[in-house]
Amino acid sequence: MSARFITLEGIDGAGKSTHLSFIAEWLAQRGIETVFTREPGGTPAGERLREMLLARESHLSLDTETLMMFASRQQLVADVIRPALEAGKWVVSDRFTDATFAYQGGGRGVPEARIAVLEEWVQQGLQPDLTLLLDVPQAVAGARMAASRELDRFEVEKADFHQRVRETYLDRAARYPRFHVLDATRDIPAIQHEIGAALSRLAGVS
Repeated sequence: MSARFITLEGIDGAGKSTHLSFIAEWLAQRGIETVFTREPGGTPAGERLREMLLARESHLSLDTETLMMFASRQQLVADVIRPALEAGKWVVSDRFTDATFAYQGGGRGVPEARIAVLEEWVQQGLQPDLTLLLDVPQAVAGARMAASRELDRFEVEKADFHQRVRETYLDRAARYPRFHVLDATRDIPAIQHEIGAALSRLAGVS
């Protein structure tokens, strides 16, 4: 079976982590060798960058933040994603470049054209085969986060920031056919049934 690259996206609190174990089980049951990773992070260097990017005490300029995201991504592409795909494995990443367009672009205001230059430099044409976008209203996501964990540097941003992030995700989903938007306000079995159907189409299996 040909290698595939899948990404999970959504605003903080959309529930990505909840569904990663389902995806892992679905792929394993069908004998699909898969590498799971995350952004920012996924490599030793990337994880160190992740700590700085998410720490609430970090004071980063907007350009520094954006460049650090792509520095982490470059290492991940070089060390994990491309080698796995070239070996015929599937790759599932918790976030990828759509997150930069949404958070640094939509949320913070970095021009899309500037992000696109970095995207081409780092990825050289590499794009996900499928992007699962878990979509929830900002108010729902905020309530979930408040009830579940200590918030990181992005999660503590105000509601209008997260609303801009959501709107950018949905705009990109309307522009790029690789997106599959899921209503993540539904119960977990319903969401996972739809995820399974999307994976079946991608794998060409029933």
